[in-house]
Amino acid sequence: MRKPGPWDLLLLLVAIDLTQYCAGGMQPRAAWMKQEPPEYWEKETAKALSFSLSGRRILKYMMSANKDKKNDYHTLQEVYDCNVANDGSFIEGHYRLTYYGYDSLILNEDLNSWTAEGEVGEKFKTYQEQGGMTESWRTYLQGECVQRLLRYLELGKEALLRSDAPRSHVTHHVRPEGNVTLRCWALGFYPADITLTWKRDGKNHIQDMEMPDTRPAGDRTFQKWAAVVVPPGEELRYTCHVNHEGLPGPLTLKWEPQTIPIIAILIGLVLGASVVGTVVIFLVWKK
Repeated sequence: MRKPGPWDLLLLLVAIDLTQYCAGGMQPRAAWMKQEPPEYWEKETAKALSFSLSGRRILKYMMSANKDKKNDYHTLQEVYDCNVANDGSFIEGHYRLTYYGYDSLILNEDLNSWTAEGEVGEKFKTYQEQGGMTESWRTYLQGECVQRLLRYLELGKEALLRSDAPRSHVTHHVRPEGNVTLRCWALGFYPADITLTWKRDGKNHIQDMEMPDTRPAGDRTFQKWAAVVVPPGEELRYTCHVNHEGLPGPLTLKWEPQTIPIIAILIGLVLGASVVGTVVIFLVWKK
């Protein structure tokens, strides 16, 4: 692994690496992106360099507005996306600029106005508006972003449009105060959209429920869990319901108490008797 440079660029689509910018220019990371001809990568390299220069200007402006020291490390992130319908039409687009991990400027849903956070965000809002960036981002999100997304979906449809059903189960953990945490797991699913709900006696239960965001598993699938805290002895009143497009229908799960098979009990009794018998024989022999 190498340490990333200050202006390395990475393009992501639905949490799958597509391309990256290295010293020699833009390069494919997803296998299906290698279908693009050499001239495509030349254009992408030029766009990446232009984006890098724009990023430098923005970062310098933010550093100046925030009166940051030039010899320190500074982090600037620009995140944007566009969503399309099944017929390829534009649904919505987003743009967010983050400085030091905090949202400083967000393009509103109308794509015509901005929401700024803090003094630095307010200054940069003026910078964007005076530079005509509102119109530029609206045009990009409704136009080129949609075209690129549709192109990627066509090239990688076998990988991107697949459906992997989740592997689901419920775990049981006794808390220090005596209550019980039931955690419903969904692992190895794709795409990322999934719904996990808990019900108590057949009714939706959201009290004391914890459910973090869906996260990538590292193998191009996703994982998620939802947990509830329940009184001891009432675990069987709770059911977890999983909905995902990879499933033939909604999945209902509950915690199953572990039971010891009768054959295991019999074997244990026989072994116990053998041990006792051995001890008795040993004592008799010694006597």
